[in-house]
Amino acid sequence: MTVNILGIETSCDETAAAVVQNGRHILSNVVNSQIDIHRLFGGVVPEVASRKHVENIGLVVEQAIKDSGLSYADLDAVAVTNRPGLIGALLVGLSFAKAFAFTLDKPLITVNHLYGHIYANLLEHPQLEFPVVCLVVSGGHTSLLLMHSESEYELIGETLDDAAGEAFDKVARFLGLGYPGGPAVQKAAAAGQPGRFSLPRVFLHRDDFDFSFSGLKTAVMNEWRKAQQQGEANVYDMAAEFQNALVEVLVGKTMQAAEKYNARSVIMAGGVAANSLLRELMTRRGQELGKPVYYPSLPLCTDNAAMIAAAAYPLYLQGQFAPLNVNAQASL
Repeated sequence: MTVNILGIETSCDETAAAVVQNGRHILSNVVNSQIDIHRLFGGVVPEVASRKHVENIGLVVEQAIKDSGLSYADLDAVAVTNRPGLIGALLVGLSFAKAFAFTLDKPLITVNHLYGHIYANLLEHPQLEFPVVCLVVSGGHTSLLLMHSESEYELIGETLDDAAGEAFDKVARFLGLGYPGGPAVQKAAAAGQPGRFSLPRVFLHRDDFDFSFSGLKTAVMNEWRKAQQQGEANVYDMAAEFQNALVEVLVGKTMQAAEKYNARSVIMAGGVAANSLLRELMTRRGQELGKPVYYPSLPLCTDNAAMIAAAAYPLYLQGQFAPLNVNAQASL
């Protein structure tokens, strides 16, 4: 049986649509990014994001179907992110998906955005062995999940304040490095040397698997002001130390969880999973512990609709369809 699912993603500032066959084969994956627009403001402006989604979504969906080589009649379901995210942005995608599904008389499937990021790994790494410890790390979320199977999840840790990607953005803005913060900090850190500043590895030695990055952000600000007063401010060294401090906590917590729960694989998902230092240190630590580490290719780390269509596939097989009066949810 062949199942073609149209996925739609508008939870933040990317308008995306994709067609995925049988939850594994990407037939098309179109993403319209708003980074250049929001860069002017140093971060995502929710109202602007929503308006751009309204302008772009019809064209993006049309292009995704065209690129797939399928017709409207070949689609078996319409999947859409309805939680969590910016409420106005979510409503644009959800409203479009409802109308599209109703018009085509196809079932509607709503998808948790975080599960979508997880399924980006399953698109590219079908060899995953369970149980799996998954680090979901992005601008809005930092969570550790224990996966017993593709459809059975258990939350074992999460950030108590700022997400890792949010900390990257705030520190980058404070240091004048630009937006988005993750790539900006990574680029600056490549020219610096960690250790010339001293930043805390928050929660690294606690027994739980929760995270906190607000204190790290504050420590950067305090150390930077002190360095400026002493005439020792070097933005590249500060970026390198900040990146190391944050990444070491992510790697340490994830591998502690992998050992405790006897995970057979470790996966990373979300925009921050594109960070090269995080990939390098997580892979190295995984090799030391005999636990293979997987992460998506760069295009599937950031928000996209292929991951939403992939996450919808098991829901389609289980007949878990959403009613047309389903609503969007800004938080989990």
